[in-house]
Amino acid sequence: MTQALAELLQLSDAFLWQGFVVFLRVSALVSLLPAFGEQSVPARVKLAIALAFTLIIAPAVADPARSIQLETILWISVTEILAGLTLGVGIRLFILALQTAGSIAAQSTSLAQILGGAVSEPVPAMGHILVMGGLALAVMTGLHVRVAEMIIFSYDMLPMGRLPSGVDLAEWGVDQIRRAFSLAFTFSAPFVILSVLYNVALGVINKAMPQLMVAFVGAPVITAGGLMLLCLSGPLLLETWLSALNSFIANPLEPVQ
Repeated sequence: MTQALAELLQLSDAFLWQGFVVFLRVSALVSLLPAFGEQSVPARVKLAIALAFTLIIAPAVADPARSIQLETILWISVTEILAGLTLGVGIRLFILALQTAGSIAAQSTSLAQILGGAVSEPVPAMGHILVMGGLALAVMTGLHVRVAEMIIFSYDMLPMGRLPSGVDLAEWGVDQIRRAFSLAFTFSAPFVILSVLYNVALGVINKAMPQLMVAFVGAPVITAGGLMLLCLSGPLLLETWLSALNSFIANPLEPVQ
């Protein structure tokens, strides 16, 4: 009986140690994860989400063959939190790409000040619509399942207890930022083109009819045109964004082409 209790205690210690190590990476990732890690989500809910991910991921991760000592705990904490934050920042940049695209589009179509401070993150209405649409689309298509798979496979790319190379991490970060801005400018390009055409047409009309108050006539046109363009291009933009997000989650450390 005593031997059985000792074995059970040893197994429980090993399981708790493994769960603790996995929880470090998962909690750091969940704090930046789209939809689950937003500022509007309470901290207790985020903790429950991190625990749920840990219960799913821990059985699929190899047992860390390390003695439980203070030095080991400190080193594991640093490496696992850094790995989780690295993956979380990579995913969070896709949300920032939508926010940047919405800000550029709103500025181009004179909609930058409408509902700018109605949410926790002060973004224009276009940016808020794109972000909420992207988050809803990602969650409906199984974001939590793909993130769980990514965390499990991340232990092959970022082994437990190892710090990534600083040079490789810096290059990877620059690539992710470049991709985020590239997506943002690509998504907002139709609105910028519309703004250029609007201003050119406004200049021609003002030159032909100086007595006409073209600003009062043109302001409703650019506003309506921006909203119509958002309705027409929004689904395609979000579909492209979701495809890029899924590609990143499938292989987060793959170099950006």
